[in-house]
Amino acid sequence: MTPRLLLCACVVLLATTAGVADPDKPAGSPAGKLAHMVALPDDIKWMDGPPSLPPGAKLAALDGDPFKEGIFVIRAKLPDGYIVPPHWHSTDENITVISGSFGIGLGEKIDKAKTRYLPAGSFMRMSKQEKHYAVAKGETIIQIHAMGPFDIHYVNPADDPTKKDTDK
Repeated sequence: MTPRLLLCACVVLLATTAGVADPDKPAGSPAGKLAHMVALPDDIKWMDGPPSLPPGAKLAALDGDPFKEGIFVIRAKLPDGYIVPPHWHSTDENITVISGSFGIGLGEKIDKAKTRYLPAGSFMRMSKQEKHYAVAKGETIIQIHAMGPFDIHYVNPADDPTKKDTDK
């Protein structure tokens, strides 16, 4: 084999194995930018949602950090009847419905007649600053991927859970 052919073969071999995970490392272990990562359902660690969401949601970060710059992937588990009042985000939001029925509506007020319920397997994208609201029918799990930092701005400031009077 000529030195040039040997060099090409080595480059191809390195390129094809660069994204393969070390089988001895647990899922999600940092192994560089091209690290392979797997998150099995039983591996997902659910936590209470942030204070900026109404109580009752559970979140799990699958990749990245939604509160820092860069791409992230999170899942949200919403109880039956859960509502996120009209709001908007500073970046585009991409949502995949994993289970349940995810209701979405556009506008500055909740309008049950205009709420569209998306079944499991559905995908949607909301453009940045597009005013919308969300409703869960049955326990619903959605996956969100977007560019961070992720934020939520409520149309009606009184809907913002971080602004609620906790002295009562």
